[in-house]
Amino acid sequence: MKSARAKLPSTAEGHATAVPQVPKRVVAPIALGAILQPLNSSMIAVALVSIRAHFAAGASVTWLVSALYLATAVAAPAMGRLADLLGPRRVSLSGLALIGLASALAPFAPSVAVLVVYRVLIGIGSAAQYPCGMAMLRHAADRRHAGYHGALGALSVASQVSAGFGPALGGLLVGLLGWGGIFWTNLPLCALAAGVILVWGPADPPAAVPERGVRSVLGRLDLPGMLLFVISVGTLMFWLLSLAQEPQWWWLAAVFPGTVLLLVWSLRAREPFLDVRLVGAPGLGFTYLRTIATYTVFYGVFYGLPQWLEESRGIGPTGAGLVMLPVAAFGALSTVLATRLQLRRGPWPSLVVGTAALLAGGLLLTIPTVSTPLPILLATCAVLGLPNGFNNMGNQTLVFNESPAGRAGAASGMYRTAQYVGANIAAAFLALVVGVRSDDAGLHRLGLSMAIMSAVLLLAALAGWWRRATSRA
Repeated sequence: MKSARAKLPSTAEGHATAVPQVPKRVVAPIALGAILQPLNSSMIAVALVSIRAHFAAGASVTWLVSALYLATAVAAPAMGRLADLLGPRRVSLSGLALIGLASALAPFAPSVAVLVVYRVLIGIGSAAQYPCGMAMLRHAADRRHAGYHGALGALSVASQVSAGFGPALGGLLVGLLGWGGIFWTNLPLCALAAGVILVWGPADPPAAVPERGVRSVLGRLDLPGMLLFVISVGTLMFWLLSLAQEPQWWWLAAVFPGTVLLLVWSLRAREPFLDVRLVGAPGLGFTYLRTIATYTVFYGVFYGLPQWLEESRGIGPTGAGLVMLPVAAFGALSTVLATRLQLRRGPWPSLVVGTAALLAGGLLLTIPTVSTPLPILLATCAVLGLPNGFNNMGNQTLVFNESPAGRAGAASGMYRTAQYVGANIAAAFLALVVGVRSDDAGLHRLGLSMAIMSAVLLLAALAGWWRRATSRA
């Protein structure tokens, strides 16, 4: 199988500047869909208190956060597979319809359990948008013989801006409309995204249209492989989430046999849901592992620093959200810079810069105390915003380059899953490093742990850059 690198004239190796880029009207519908998952994962943070009071619920409301991550982690590769089989445009529109339906019903949920179900449906629908967007981008770039780095930058900026500004938007909506406002806002966004896709979205390739209807699609979808994947990833996620409170080790009893059966089945299936050969390829496999580690560090900061700001500095959720705004702003700026760097040097320098900035941010977190002036905290947040754009662009581009033709949707779905695994590991990581209540010592331990993990990632990025330079020479 040929990789994307062999097909596209723009290979991110320093020769892309002379190649025309995918038109912005093609990128717009992809970017609109891509904002829904990070927006829904971040807005809920400011609505949990209101939801808990409305239902007189306790800790069960935390499943409103975990359920969406679990659903997207499992659904992202499944939606990528469906995009490869049915066509990304068709699957993306179906996902938007599912988000709209669940969001319209969620404010009328009679209990937290039912609301969790709606969050799962929103997670499944939003999980379709990124792999479908990447597959549509791949088709558009192939058809036009165009470069894709500007489009990847736009997707990354849209994702980071929506995640970073989600708490501020969610606070405004909850204040105006109650907790149901964070669900109502999905309706106009889904309608807008669907309309733009229908008008400007790249058409599905003819080969994506199933010849024998639903039975043909189900036969090629590898339902046993999907079930084994759900068991393996789902039980792993439950175990990781339990580490934040009381470890439930029995979940591991299902992780190992489920994973072994998944590997055996995937090697024997004619069209496996999880292509072990694809995931086991050094280029993609190492990228997925690096993505898990990178997002463990990033979400450790994204959730850990606001906890310290609220509990130690006592500035409240609104103030903590405002202090965190430089993370979002500089994350978007770093994405623009990373896009330009990749046009000239490729993805490896972006990963070196990103992991070096992550190392610097970790070291900075070992300094603040409750008496640290606010401008210094804002400057620290600005530094912490820089790594994500470079790291995300570097890893995203490597997945795009290394994915075989016809498998871009599935490969991108696995990349999304790696991010969500990192997010859940971060929850356990924070509980172990920071403790129940975040104080100065806990923040410093978090920063030092971040710095150590970032140093390992930096060495790996330098080794990858050196290996790439040696192979070219």
